[in-house]
Amino acid sequence: MFAVIKTGGKQYVVEPGKKIRIEKLPQEAGSDVVFDQVLLAEKGQNIEIGTPVIAGAKVTGKVLKQGRTKKVMTIKFKAKKRSKKKEGHHQSFTEVEITGIAA
Repeated sequence: MFAVIKTGGKQYVVEPGKKIRIEKLPQEAGSDVVFDQVLLAEKGQNIEIGTPVIAGAKVTGKVLKQGRTKKVMTIKFKAKKRSKKKEGHHQSFTEVEITGIAA
């Protein structure tokens, strides 16, 4: 059994027991989260496709931790202008373990 959910402007293929890193959510670690934008759900041989989402379908999960990824460095350089700019960026994420799919 698996499903495709949409959260944070991205789509994820999930199944019970799978851990995913998604865009930062406001929930604290240890709390439950419900994803109601289910685009596709599969159970055995039955595949249900939403237009665009499946009405009444929900995917539940448990927030494991909030964190930030490794720093990504960017450099902007303009030749012959003596101009250089160096920046770093940490992307925030929420790690979620999928506990159930109700389609």
